[in-house]
Amino acid sequence: MRSPCTTTHHSLDELRTTLRRLAHRAGVEPDLRSRLVLSASRLAAGELAAGRPVSLEVLPPPGAQPASLTVRLRLPGADAPPPLTGLPLPARDEPPAGAAWTVPLPASADAAAAPAGPSEAAPPDPVALLEEEAAALVERLDALAREHRRLKDELSETNSGVLALYVQLEERDEQLRKAHGRMLRQLEDALRPPPVRAPGLEMAVRYEPAESHAPTGGDLYDWFRLPDGTVHITIVDALGHGLTSTRSALNVTHAVRTLALEGHELRTLVARAAEALADFDQELMATVQVVRIDPETGGLRLANGSHPPALLVRRDGGTRFLEASGRGVGFPLPGSETVVEDRLDPGDVLVLYTDGLTESRRDPREGERRLTDAARRHRGLPIEQVPVAIAKEMHTVILHSDDTVALTVRRRDDDATG
Repeated sequence: MRSPCTTTHHSLDELRTTLRRLAHRAGVEPDLRSRLVLSASRLAAGELAAGRPVSLEVLPPPGAQPASLTVRLRLPGADAPPPLTGLPLPARDEPPAGAAWTVPLPASADAAAAPAGPSEAAPPDPVALLEEEAAALVERLDALAREHRRLKDELSETNSGVLALYVQLEERDEQLRKAHGRMLRQLEDALRPPPVRAPGLEMAVRYEPAESHAPTGGDLYDWFRLPDGTVHITIVDALGHGLTSTRSALNVTHAVRTLALEGHELRTLVARAAEALADFDQELMATVQVVRIDPETGGLRLANGSHPPALLVRRDGGTRFLEASGRGVGFPLPGSETVVEDRLDPGDVLVLYTDGLTESRRDPREGERRLTDAARRHRGLPIEQVPVAIAKEMHTVILHSDDTVALTVRRRDDDATG
């Protein structure tokens, strides 16, 4: 039996990735794994957002034959024990501030598959693990749908027990709705990173899928802080809809993140991402926009690959579209030809978006004019309301339904920063 694995985490993405990989290595079923990751994320989110680290301890099965995996989450900086009600996977209290789960393992799991150190094997791809969890959720939905159809067939073939069958049908419908809702929340939580915490900047985002029953699509965003404190933002719009386009968009955002953290120049990121993904996904086509903001000075730099221009709204209501020529991933001669430079002054708002926000009736410029008016009107709202209000106003006129991302960044007044 291997020794326990204990790790300390400072970000939600890091915690999710580590727990997902350790649970996979131990043989936890995808459905239980997704519930475990989501439950731990909900408990740790507040602490990590406040800048307080959390620790994770994963204990291997106690015997030669696997039976269960024990996972402990500790919140050393918390003032009180976390609330454990309503979690996707029920937990028990772990004093003084934490939670613990005992996760059953399948009888076929290999006892040697207990949590391993990072040097023992190459870690599995988090995107592949996420797709495996999504596939398990879809399989559960399909099973409920088949049961739903079976009950409806029985109802049409016999008049006896109609009331009892009707009650069962309603129960199955409710189960289907709840399962679908859980899948939506879990996919949203996994794919949509929370706003970056950067002194002097306020950030918010609004995502709306083209169809409520298909919550994933090719419109994704990524934002994080580079080692020098600069905020990096990536906006991607991959061709298509559903899980296939989601995978393509994830490939692009992960490639850009890796290249950015390696220190590549902003102007080269789109071209280098296209080169890295050329053999990996030959069907991939995506528009890409990458932005860097210095929280201290407000310095703004933007590179672009076939993506709609960003909108800069000044505090006094003046507006400017930041146009940078270039071609996206999967396009001929991909890459950004120029880098646009500007500055966010206190009270200024930057609006980044995908074309689902501005596509309007016939005239392609009409959407940009309407976006300018909406952003100017709503620029003074609390930041979390700005993208919501813009998207709501823009979607009063829709040429055709499409996934939409609206992301806003505002530089706070100097006396409001800290």
